[in-house]
Amino acid sequence: MSLTGWFELFASGLITGGIYALVGLGLNLQYGLMRILNIAHGEFLMLGAYLTWMAHTQFGLSPLAMLPLSFVALMLLGLVVHRLCFAKLAAKAPNVDVFEARGLMVAFGLMFLVQNFASWMWGGDLRGYDYLTSPVVIGAEGGAQFAGNKLLVFGLALLISLALMAVLRMTLLGKGVRALMQSPVGAQLVGIDTRRLHPLMFGVGLGLSGIAGCLLSMAYTITPSMGEPYTVTALIVITLGGFGSMGGALAGGLLLGVIEALGMHFTNPSLKALLSYAVFIGVLLWRPNGLFAKR
Repeated sequence: MSLTGWFELFASGLITGGIYALVGLGLNLQYGLMRILNIAHGEFLMLGAYLTWMAHTQFGLSPLAMLPLSFVALMLLGLVVHRLCFAKLAAKAPNVDVFEARGLMVAFGLMFLVQNFASWMWGGDLRGYDYLTSPVVIGAEGGAQFAGNKLLVFGLALLISLALMAVLRMTLLGKGVRALMQSPVGAQLVGIDTRRLHPLMFGVGLGLSGIAGCLLSMAYTITPSMGEPYTVTALIVITLGGFGSMGGALAGGLLLGVIEALGMHFTNPSLKALLSYAVFIGVLLWRPNGLFAKR
């Protein structure tokens, strides 16, 4: 294979991995901070995609303008979901293990609830729209070609992921979040208010899923069942990077995208899920703390 072919292969993996990283960051924020394994995470991504599709096709609103709107809409929805479901579970659970188990069951119910709502609201047909589909050539004549929308999706996903990591590292709010991830008891002892921070970060996690859905709608078709594979992918990403590690989630998402691209090229595209699960099981067996965790 030519050098251009290798470049296109790796770049296509990174483009996919950028979305994986963004979805994984949202789920990692929820699980690492609150021990909420929200397996309905992908369904909220799907809602963000449908909101963007509807705003663009029916109201002519640019998908780029929908990025902040999707974030705000899904964040507010996340605050409501946390207050109605997970806050009550946390108040009644005798310990973290019980809360985690009960939260998983609630998330199962949310997954089917949101998925069936989308099927009722928009039907089961494939939806999509054309946006920046013209090819962009990178390099001299005959160089690598990529659809403009996919390059935009990758650039925005990477930018938003890095911005989130900068907020968590450089702001007082971010220091509070990282303190809670490292030691919940110690963070509460120094005065960090978990009653405010938990719902806020749960909402931010769903807001990130809304942004990911918005970006996906720019380049791919959408369906009510599209969320489940992305939930599984997010679980694989945070397993690769280490639970609670934002930098690990970013690196894990990009790595998984490249692994899938290489694996599908040298084997068969139908084996994509098999490759992802093989990586998932292998990391759990040999590096359960994540590939990027300190030994």
